[in-house]
Amino acid sequence: MNRTLLHPALLSLALVLSAPAIAANALSSPDKHLSLQLRVTPEQRLVYSVQRDGKPVILESQLGLQLEGADLSQRLRLLSSSSQRLHAEHYRLAVGKRSEISYRANEQNWRVANAAGQEMELTARVSNDGVAFRYRVAEAGLARKSFKSEATSFRFAPDTRAWLQPMSVAQTGWSNVNPAYEEHYLMDIAVGTPSPSPAGWVFPALFKSGDNWVALTEAHMDGSFHASRLQASSEGGEYRLGQPMAAEVFTGGGLLADVGTDCPQADAKRRPPPEGGKQTWDGPAFACTLTTPWRVLAIGPLRTVMDSTLGTDLAAPAIAFDAAKIQPGHAAWSWALLKDDATVFEVQKRFIDYAAEMQWNYALIDADWDRKIGYEGIQQLVDYGASKGVGILLWYNSSGAWNKTEYTPKSALLTAAQRRHEFARLAAMGVKGLKIDFFAGDGRSMIQYYVDILNDAAAHGLLVNFHGATLPRGWARSYPNLMTAEAVKGFEFTTFEQKDQDAVARHLAMLPFARNLFDPMDFTPMVFGDIPNIQRSTRNGFELAQAVLLLSGIQHFAEVPEGMATVPAYVKEFLQQLPRRWDESRFITGEPGKGLVIARRAGKRWYVAGINAEALPQTLTLDLGFLGQRQGLMITDGEGARDFAQAPVQAKAGLALTIQAKGGFIAVFK
Repeated sequence: MNRTLLHPALLSLALVLSAPAIAANALSSPDKHLSLQLRVTPEQRLVYSVQRDGKPVILESQLGLQLEGADLSQRLRLLSSSSQRLHAEHYRLAVGKRSEISYRANEQNWRVANAAGQEMELTARVSNDGVAFRYRVAEAGLARKSFKSEATSFRFAPDTRAWLQPMSVAQTGWSNVNPAYEEHYLMDIAVGTPSPSPAGWVFPALFKSGDNWVALTEAHMDGSFHASRLQASSEGGEYRLGQPMAAEVFTGGGLLADVGTDCPQADAKRRPPPEGGKQTWDGPAFACTLTTPWRVLAIGPLRTVMDSTLGTDLAAPAIAFDAAKIQPGHAAWSWALLKDDATVFEVQKRFIDYAAEMQWNYALIDADWDRKIGYEGIQQLVDYGASKGVGILLWYNSSGAWNKTEYTPKSALLTAAQRRHEFARLAAMGVKGLKIDFFAGDGRSMIQYYVDILNDAAAHGLLVNFHGATLPRGWARSYPNLMTAEAVKGFEFTTFEQKDQDAVARHLAMLPFARNLFDPMDFTPMVFGDIPNIQRSTRNGFELAQAVLLLSGIQHFAEVPEGMATVPAYVKEFLQQLPRRWDESRFITGEPGKGLVIARRAGKRWYVAGINAEALPQTLTLDLGFLGQRQGLMITDGEGARDFAQAPVQAKAGLALTIQAKGGFIAVFK
């Protein structure tokens, strides 16, 4: 056939259909243990796979996007690939497992085009602890880039095991407040098990493939894209990205990413050359390119995954915020045990006294404060707290028309003008931050609402805690004023029904491996006394260990003054001196849902904490050789479920330790 006689469009189609499978060079991690392979198959699909030390971890899986008017998931050809380069950055993190983080990864770009000549760029990074990739569509001929679906999948070998949380269905639950990432995990299930919820599975999703573990999540959420999850069905062990449900939007807002036609044109930009090629130039392109969040896979032995910071490494750098106002800490909070009736002036004043006694720096005043206390009364409490070194945090209801909640202040933050007015008023009063509740899920307009709140709160020097909310997905790095977020079936659920209290030990032993792996989590831990109408299932050592194991920029402790009065003086002293942020963390040992031990450093002191979620005592041998010959003091369970015991301990490589059933410990090494 004489190709010179073909119409250009037919010529392009003929080239695509005749193209063989194209193998791209493997992109490896700096330490050479991890390797990402990418190729275009004979069926013209873009696929990838991941190996660690030559062993498959992610089997060949799909890549690609579908936009309105542009199918970039099939009939693809590889146009070029950039040279590999080292991506390196260093950042500080106020809320997380480490305060100083260096991220190093090898990076490469690939350009592909479909049969119509429409282009897409894939950028991948491979670090020593995982793989990340994202898509970019800057196609000038596609004025509107409206997202339809994503072909991205993660395919595992049949013997892989999974630890997954179902995504709740939108507009279900009390007052239609779902989804809020508040379900129990299904643990150690066969890969490919369908979700009990049609809404799918949440991030982070945890898998064990042979000797390697994989934690899937996403990062770099700037408000231009919706949040994703894994689809409910995963036949053959292939998990595909899913979308929010239709109701997960700000009232009148959009569900999926949609870059409009009003984008200004950018100047021509230099395009990285393909391997061995010449420098080329892009022509004019629309500035507001469609860029997806990073798809993140932490990969390696369990210790590698647990110590990984990929969830923040791939997040956007921090916005400007007064460093003096970035104040992680601990908070007294009445609502956890005393509920709505405690939101009155005298009780809140007593909890300010309690926070001051415990040397905690915050007191949280919960729902309906505007009706039960009022702004004038809050001002008095703010001033009283300031005299005792205790800052005040106030609760807000985020919702407009998307649920049936009636708690107030409600609908006070829906517009930029409302937020600026309210935030200016709070800042002038001396309020330190807000707890904002009852969001509607993961649609693009709802993600934009979160980001708008964070930006407007930052402009007024206010800290933020999102409750009844989505997974933060790295926001603790991008927005230093974000102290924590719920997105978990937290302690409060164990005060409603006995079944949740009975399940709390295994549930909590799962959280550091998934929900709390990368992002701060407002579980609101720790009760030593009674829970009204509920029989506590955990021992006091288990409760105390949560203060170190769980990461939250502001740790809202559930215990009330009466319960704290029952503990020995040395426990109270420990909680008074507990660090407000961590400089370093190390996973020591553990298994999801069964128990774990983690070490965290603040300054020169190391805190080692562990829990046992099993029904029988467990004897562990801990490798604490990295502490040298340090002497420490351990607090653990005594004979009774409500008893404590204290004993000296010396760090060493083979420290034998028995943890009681549903018990725990904390050891401090100076």
